[in-house]
Amino acid sequence: MTLAAATNENLANISNTLIYSAMAVYTLAFFAYIAEWLFGSRSKVGRTAAALTADADAGKAAKTADAPAVTVRKAGGTGVLERPQVIVRAAAGARDVPDGPGAHGGDEQGDLYGRIAVSLTVLAFAVEFCGVLTRALSVQRAPWGNMYEFNITFSTVAVGVYLSLLALKKNVRWLGLPLITSVLLDLGLAVTVLYTASDQLVPALHSYWLYIHVSTAIFCGAVFYVGAVGTVLYLFKDSYESKLASGGRPGHFATSVMERLPASASLDKFSYRVNAAVFPLWTFTIIAGAIWAGDAWGRYWGWDPKETWSFITWVCYAAYLHARATAGWKGRKAAYIALAAFACWLFNYYGVNIFVSGKHSYADVG
Repeated sequence: MTLAAATNENLANISNTLIYSAMAVYTLAFFAYIAEWLFGSRSKVGRTAAALTADADAGKAAKTADAPAVTVRKAGGTGVLERPQVIVRAAAGARDVPDGPGAHGGDEQGDLYGRIAVSLTVLAFAVEFCGVLTRALSVQRAPWGNMYEFNITFSTVAVGVYLSLLALKKNVRWLGLPLITSVLLDLGLAVTVLYTASDQLVPALHSYWLYIHVSTAIFCGAVFYVGAVGTVLYLFKDSYESKLASGGRPGHFATSVMERLPASASLDKFSYRVNAAVFPLWTFTIIAGAIWAGDAWGRYWGWDPKETWSFITWVCYAAYLHARATAGWKGRKAAYIALAAFACWLFNYYGVNIFVSGKHSYADVG
């Protein structure tokens, strides 16, 4: 074995160690997020679901009372009309519910555990990033040549998006628990089922377009995932608010969780903005892939399974954005389209690579 080969093997082993270490730290962060929710539930949350709804209704009634009536003068008399109500929410049963206090539930000890969880997430992200970087150094190329490398890079970018939103002072700590849970599942799948030893790329992938096309595809997927988490939570919170508005009484566990999340309107807006922001980049990803295909295979588009499902994903997200901007298709209807679009992206990411043969079959699973 040459010195260079031995060095690359050592770097690959270091990369594996760093990925396992990141998983250990993510596990600690997972328990810290759990503690944030548990200790927060012990506190007296001032804004219970019923109080939120009552305060919102009272505020709405006060606004209506303060608003002057509309006076219409007619020949021979005067008619008074009620000021029309302005609907600002497209979903059924317009509500004005403020955001919850967060996973900590307004409790100082719960908030402390939440801050510890974020700190551990930052540490795990740094360790995993070093693992991805070391993997790249071990093969002296971008670490995107097989599904194992896709997974470890994808999870790193997803956590990076979450931490970036926190750094920008966005109220997204509620993303922590579902995000870290799925990251652990993703890394567990990577190191067990999808693991592939370091190797060189097939000739078709030796191009600078690898850095452009694949990197943007991974980034878009990570952002789409963050948007999908927000969409799922929106559907749960919207159902919860609808039940309260109709006089129902949700269970204690549902109340404890849902009253601390942002309002459904906030979750809906968050998901829409995230998906809308990254959609142009996904469009560029498909265009860049077509240009690369022209260089590598002599044609820009051939309806290869990966190309087909990338286009289907684009159409679904375009339909979501169109529906979200169209009166009558906001709220739950548009959310279902967003989840269908992300399901298409997941199938394109896992299903096509593993189960479907084509020119993009570089999964190297097993």
